[in-house]
Amino acid sequence: MSELTDRPSTAGQRLGAPESFGVSTLEPGMRPPVQPPGRQVSIRVQMLDDTQEVFQISQRVPGKVLFDLVCVHLNLTEGDYFGLEYTDHRKMTVWLDLLKPALKQIRRPKNTILRFVVKFFPPDHTQLMEELTRYLFALQIKRDLACGRLICNDTSAALMVSHIIQSEIGDFDETQSWQHLLHNKYLPDQDAIRDKIIDCHRQHVGQTPAESDYQLLEIARRLEMYGVRLYPAKDREGTKLSLTVAHTGVLVFQGYTKINAFNWSKIRKLSFKRKRFLIKLRADPSQNSHHDTLEFAMASRDCCKVFWKICVEYHAFFRLFEEPKPKPKPILFTRGSSFRFSGRTQKQIIDHLKDSELKKVPFERKHSKVLSSSSMSPHSSSFRSQVPKESATSVLLADQPDSAKTNGTEEPPTNGFPDCALNSDPSRQNHNGAGQHLLNPDGSDSKESPQERLVPNGGGPGEDQDRGVTSMTDVYQIPGGQPLSPLTSPLLIEAGYVRHDDEEEARRKKFPTDKAYFMAKELLTTERTFLKDLQVITEFFQKAAGKDEAFPDVVKNLISSHYDPVYRFHQGFLKETEQRLAQWEGRSNAHIKGDYQRIGDVLLKNIQGLRQLTVHLQKHSECLVELERACRSSRKVEAVCRDFEQQRVCYLPLYIFLLRPLHRLLHYKLILERLCKHYPPTHDDFRDSRAALAEISETALQLQGIMMKMENFQKLLELRKDLTGVENLVTPGRVRLPPRCRLLRSAGVRLTGRVCVCDLQEFIRLGCLSKLSGKGLQQRMFFLFSDCLMYTSRGTTPSNQFKVHGQLPLYGMTIRESEEEWGVPHSFTLFGQRQSVVVAASCAAEMERWVEDIRMAIDLAEQSSSPNAELLSTSPPDTKPLEDAGAELESEEELCGSRSSLERQSHRGNTTVHVCWHRNTSVSMVDFSVAVENQLSGNLLRKFKNSNGWQKLWVVFTNFSLFFYKSHQDEYPLASLPLLGYSVTVPAESENIHKDYVFKLHFKSHVYYFRSESEYAFERWMEVIRSATCSASRPLLSSRKDLY
Repeated sequence: MSELTDRPSTAGQRLGAPESFGVSTLEPGMRPPVQPPGRQVSIRVQMLDDTQEVFQISQRVPGKVLFDLVCVHLNLTEGDYFGLEYTDHRKMTVWLDLLKPALKQIRRPKNTILRFVVKFFPPDHTQLMEELTRYLFALQIKRDLACGRLICNDTSAALMVSHIIQSEIGDFDETQSWQHLLHNKYLPDQDAIRDKIIDCHRQHVGQTPAESDYQLLEIARRLEMYGVRLYPAKDREGTKLSLTVAHTGVLVFQGYTKINAFNWSKIRKLSFKRKRFLIKLRADPSQNSHHDTLEFAMASRDCCKVFWKICVEYHAFFRLFEEPKPKPKPILFTRGSSFRFSGRTQKQIIDHLKDSELKKVPFERKHSKVLSSSSMSPHSSSFRSQVPKESATSVLLADQPDSAKTNGTEEPPTNGFPDCALNSDPSRQNHNGAGQHLLNPDGSDSKESPQERLVPNGGGPGEDQDRGVTSMTDVYQIPGGQPLSPLTSPLLIEAGYVRHDDEEEARRKKFPTDKAYFMAKELLTTERTFLKDLQVITEFFQKAAGKDEAFPDVVKNLISSHYDPVYRFHQGFLKETEQRLAQWEGRSNAHIKGDYQRIGDVLLKNIQGLRQLTVHLQKHSECLVELERACRSSRKVEAVCRDFEQQRVCYLPLYIFLLRPLHRLLHYKLILERLCKHYPPTHDDFRDSRAALAEISETALQLQGIMMKMENFQKLLELRKDLTGVENLVTPGRVRLPPRCRLLRSAGVRLTGRVCVCDLQEFIRLGCLSKLSGKGLQQRMFFLFSDCLMYTSRGTTPSNQFKVHGQLPLYGMTIRESEEEWGVPHSFTLFGQRQSVVVAASCAAEMERWVEDIRMAIDLAEQSSSPNAELLSTSPPDTKPLEDAGAELESEEELCGSRSSLERQSHRGNTTVHVCWHRNTSVSMVDFSVAVENQLSGNLLRKFKNSNGWQKLWVVFTNFSLFFYKSHQDEYPLASLPLLGYSVTVPAESENIHKDYVFKLHFKSHVYYFRSESEYAFERWMEVIRSATCSASRPLLSSRKDLY
C-alpha cells in the first residue's frame, strides 16, 4: 500500500471529509496480512464513496490477501458482507475468488479497477453491528438508486433520498436543499419527484447521519429489489426471465416483478450443464411428487458458472454454521467443481462480535457536511448527543424458540434508554481507540444494559446471545479520560458496550428526569398506537369495503365522513407531540428559542380543537349500529367484515376499533389528572394542564352515556360470534323496553324499528366454572347477563364456538353456598324457578366474584315487571358460513404467545372467551371498562426464563393482552401474550436479574421478564398489567359509570 504510508492511520481520514464522525468497532491493533517477499503489483480499488485506493500485493498471493488489505484500510470488522468485483476480459462482471491467486484472475492489473461493494445483503440491517458497516451499506443503496438498479415507487424513492440528503447536509434549509438537489443526482428521474423529496426532508429535523443511515436501510430492506442482481435467463418455453439469489434462496423475476421463489430448504441441488442452469427440488411428501428439476437457459456456460458460484456462496454464508472445509484432492480423477465459499459465515460474524473485546475507532463520512463549522460552540446543540427515532428497532418474534435467536442491535434511546457520550472538542479526538469499552457478555456489571436477539431470517442456526450497553453521558470525556467522537452512534453503542456504574448518575443528568417528561412520553407512545388503530378503520377497512360492491354506500360514507376528520386531526396532534418531545430531549435546535419542557400547552391547544369534532364522535355510535345492521341484512357484508378480522392489521375485534376515539378521551383525561397532581400550582405548565383537564372532562362527560351504551352493545356483538345455539342475544326480544313501550306491547301494539342500544340487556361477567352433573364436575363456560345466566361448552365447530346447553333466568333465582353439602371446594348452588345447578369455582376469590355479580344481577332482574323472553333459540343452529377455519391454537402453550405467531391464529380462536376457558378464570364488564382506561404503549426489554439476552420490543397493552411489534411503525403485531390468569411481581433476588425497573410475568411454567426505561414507566406498566392479571372483586355494576 505505497500510497498509504504518508496518511494518518485512521479509517475516517482515509474515507473523506473531516469533522463528521462515527464509530467503528475494529481493534486498532489489527495489522495487514503478511505477504511473501518478491516483486509487488499495484491494484486499484474503487471504494463505495467513489474514491480510489492503490494496494500493493505480491504476485502469488491469493485474493484474500487483497481483500484483507482493503478491510484493514477501512478498519472494517464485518468485512465478510462485502466483496471485490471487477470486469474480466470477457466483459463479464465477476467476483474476486479469495482462494485463487489474485493476479491469475486479474490478468491486466494496470487497466483493471476492482470495486469494493456489498456482496451479501442480510434480511435485516439490525444484524449489522458496526455503524461503519451500516454507513457502507447506505452508500451501496445510494449507488443502486442512482444507477436504477433499486427499483421502487416514487414515495419510497423520495423518502430514501431525503434520508441521504439529511445525512449529507443536515437539517432542512429550503435554499440549501434545493441547491443540493440541483447539483447532485440521486435518481435517474429525480426532477419529477423533487418536491416530494423536499417535503420528506422537512420531517428529519434533528436526525444524525447515523440515524439517517439506519432509516435508509430500514426502508430499503423492505423493497422487493433490495440487494437484487439480475442474471438474464429463459425458461423452457423461451420466455425471458431473470434469476437472482437472496438469503432465502433462488428467486425468479420477470422484468422487475418476482414471479417465483425457491427456498433453500426446498432445493436439493444446484448445478449447471453448458448453458443450462438446473435447480433440483426436493420431493413434496404431501403431493406424492417425485424430484422435480427446473431448467433455465442462460447466455453462456460462463454466465451459468458465475451465477452458480454466487448461489453457493449465498447458501453457505446464510445457512451454514462455519466456513465449509475443502474437499480432499482425488488421487486420479476429479469430478465437478472444487469451488467453495471462503470466509466467515453470518453466524461466525455474530459470534465473533459477541466474544471479542471490540474497541471503537472513529471514521469520517466523505459526503457529510454536518458539523463542518469549526466556530461552533462546544456546547452547541449540534454537538449534543442526538437520539435516533424509535423506528430503529430490532426485535425477536415472540413465536421463535430460544434456540433460534442471535444478537442484534438495540433500539435507540429516544425511548429513554441510555444516550451517547460526547466530546466537547473535535480537535481532541483520540483516533487510537477513543472511548474504548469492553464487551460484557453477561451484562452483569451493567446497571441498565438493554440486550436483545435477532432471528437470522436466512435460516441459519443461532443461539442465545446477549451484549451489554455502553453508558450515554452528558460529560465530554469517559471515566478513562479518553474523549469520544461528537457523533458517537447510540445505535452501535447500545448493541455492543456496557455502561459502568459510575456513569449512571451522569447519564441521568443528561436525559430528562422530570416525571412530567415521562407523562408526556406516555402521551406520545399511546398516541402513536391510537393513530395506528384509527388507520385500521380509515384506511384498511374502508379499502376492504370499497372492493365489495355489496357493501352499502350509506355505511361507507357514514364511516368515512365521521372517522377521516378525526384521523387527520390526530395526525397533526401526533406531529406536534413528537416535535415537543424532540425539543424536550434536546434533539432539535428549536429548544434554544424558549421553554420547551412542558406539554400542557400542546394538550390544551389540541383538546380545544378536538371539541370541534364532538359532532363526529357522537356519530360513531351510529356507525357501529349501521354496520351491524348491514351485517345482519347481508351475508356478503358479514363476510367482508369477517374476512377483514382475519387480516393481521385487525389484531382486535373490528368493533373495538370503531370505539377507539371515544376511549381516547379517557386517556387524555387520566394523563392530565396525573400532570395536575404532579405540578405545583406555581409551575408554568400547571395552568394550561388544568385548563386542558377541564376541557376534556366536559367533553368526556358529554359523551359518557354514548360510550357506556356502545361498550355494552359491542360486547354483546362479540359474544354472539363466540356462541352458537342462541339467536336473539342482540335482538328486540331481549330489549328491556321503557314502561311506555311495555304498555303498548301488552295492549297488542306491534313495535317496529331498529334495536335501541340504550335498552339492551347488560353483559356482566363471563368465565369458566365447573358444573356438577351425574358424570361429576365438568368444565363449562358461563355467561352472566342482567336477565339470565347461560352455560356452554366449547363445541367442535371449525372456529370452536361455544355451544349453549341451557339458561337460568335470574328472575326469582336464589343462590346458596354449598361447599359442605356437596364436598366440592368453592361450590355454590343456583336455585331457579325450573331447575337448580351446582357449580364450583377454581378458587375462593373467583367464587366470591361470581356470587357477588350473580346477586347483583338478580336484583336487576327483580326490578323488571316480568321475566324476559327465552334466550335459547328454538330453531336449528345458524347454518351461515362460520369464520375462517384456519389453523387455530388451543393448547395452553399456544395461548401463552411465546411460541406462537399471530399469523397462524384466528381471532375467534384466541378471544377473551377462549383465554378464560384455557386459563380457568373469568372477567367482568367492569374489568373490560377498566381495561379501556389502562391501555399503554412503549418500548420494553423482554427476557425469557432460560435465556441471557434481552430483546427490545414495541409493546402495546390492550384488551387484556400484550401485543409485540418490531417498532411502532409496524402495521400489525408479530405476536401476542394474553395476560388473564398471569401474576405480575418483581423478580426475587435468587433469580439473578440484576437490573432496575424489571417486572416478572408468571403463569404455570411460563415466565417472562420485562424491563422498562424509567421508574415512572415501571410503575405504569405494573399498574396497567395488574388491572388485567389481578381483576379483584369490583363494585356493583352501576358504579361502572364512576369509571368515566
